[in-house]
Amino acid sequence: MTQRHWLASYGEVPADINPDAYPSVVALAEDAMARYAGKTAFVGAGQALSYADIDALSRDFCAWLQSVGVIKGDRVAVMLPNIMAFPVAFLGIARAGAVQVNVNPLYTPRELEHQLVDSGSEAIVIYADALPTLAGILAKTPVKRVIVAPRPGAGDALGRGSEVPATIEGSVGFNDALAAGARLERQPVQLAGDDLLFLQYTGGTTGPSKGAALSHRNLVANTEQFKAFMRVATRPGEETIVTAIPLYHIFALMVNFITYFSVGAENWLVPNPRDGEAFVGVLERARPTVFMGVNTLYAGLTQHPRLGQLDWSRLRLAGGGGAAVIRTVSDRWKSLTGVFIREGYGLSETSPVLSFNPVYINEFTGTTGLPLPSTDIKLLGDEDEEVPVGQPGEICAKGPQVMGGYWQKPEANAAAFTDDGYFRTGDVGVFDAKGFLKIVDRKKDMIIVSGFNVYPNEVEEVATACPGVAECACIGVPDEKTGEAVRLFVVKAPGASVDEAQLIAHCRAAMAAYKVPKTVTFVDALPKSTVGKILRRDLRTLA
Repeated sequence: MTQRHWLASYGEVPADINPDAYPSVVALAEDAMARYAGKTAFVGAGQALSYADIDALSRDFCAWLQSVGVIKGDRVAVMLPNIMAFPVAFLGIARAGAVQVNVNPLYTPRELEHQLVDSGSEAIVIYADALPTLAGILAKTPVKRVIVAPRPGAGDALGRGSEVPATIEGSVGFNDALAAGARLERQPVQLAGDDLLFLQYTGGTTGPSKGAALSHRNLVANTEQFKAFMRVATRPGEETIVTAIPLYHIFALMVNFITYFSVGAENWLVPNPRDGEAFVGVLERARPTVFMGVNTLYAGLTQHPRLGQLDWSRLRLAGGGGAAVIRTVSDRWKSLTGVFIREGYGLSETSPVLSFNPVYINEFTGTTGLPLPSTDIKLLGDEDEEVPVGQPGEICAKGPQVMGGYWQKPEANAAAFTDDGYFRTGDVGVFDAKGFLKIVDRKKDMIIVSGFNVYPNEVEEVATACPGVAECACIGVPDEKTGEAVRLFVVKAPGASVDEAQLIAHCRAAMAAYKVPKTVTFVDALPKSTVGKILRRDLRTLA
């Protein structure tokens, strides 16, 4: 295979970018905050904050963090939905040189405890509604500082003036921290590309979730790669983006936030995309030039009766990722908005974008496009041999956006990379002659529910702890609403009377809702290999 044979399909896109265009994401953000000071940066809860506001508020939060002892390299967990506190907290943490640990606000106590303990987070910025989740496990974690962000209310964009519910003893209100920080001096921190920016937790087919350690250089590189590829939709000072996918997910964090912040975009935050009427109202007022989503988000929106009545004349890019985009969903979206969904591909470990459909493509391709500039991808067979064009192989990637490794997991890192330094994605793809990459299978047994990764081992570990379960295994099955759903196969213990409702209730108490099995099938035995490995392919046949 010709090395980087996709370059012939690049058109005007450069083959490589400068991953050190900025020494850090902080430098990138500070450049944007100076350049676009008077422009609106974020809109949410009926309020707006300018780039100058974000600059001042994040300086205040940084100063407060430093005053309570947060230093370069410390981990700070952030457990927030898409509210104004998120960008302020992120930039304050980054300016302090600390490492942000992104946490899903819907996590259960068990999931939160693992992440806080594994990351060694000594502080957490948490949404007020999630406090009960933290309360029960706080004593079992290294957390010493709890900063509570209120629900945006009658006060202002940051919830100042709104009522804060009863909090954990010793916790500090986010706005109180900002007010205190405004009276303090911030100490500038020297940052380099190799310094860590995020721990982005992602699961595996064996063992608990691992933190992908992403550096400032990883994120600067992916931002520059995306802008080089999508110049028509990253026009400085001209873009408006609506962010409904969660900012704690690396897709929204890199594309919607960091990339579009760097070009002075106006970013409308949607904290609850399930409220369809409010969501469509945001789209109506924002008139976005760019919109990013997962397949299920697009599918849900296209069912809304008012979507086709909105003014979509400014929309230049509708991007999709996180899970496969279905052609019928793209066709439906295009019939209502005039723009098809341009699909890309990536992972938490790759910051995340590896490939995207180029600007000259004017219809849905069913592929994830071409590898981004400065990205090398090779497809490997079962013996780690490189397969020819047109043949399926495991997608292995190398580039400045690829993580250095998992947080404190040397054994996992040894397995995650090839001898010549390519990251093994676990996904199986095929290149066509022009270099377009199509995902055809997943080597890992991961299930993708509404764009969120569900790892069978975690579901099985929780389900097995339910009284009456001898053993179990789960697979993903097609689902019209969520793309895939979790189906659990269970062998009961002798004499046990456990039923589907009990099992689902047990799982719901320990896992976020999207991980909970949708259906439970009781079987006499699970299909296994001669060495005792559960044969998921046989379960899929059974399903």
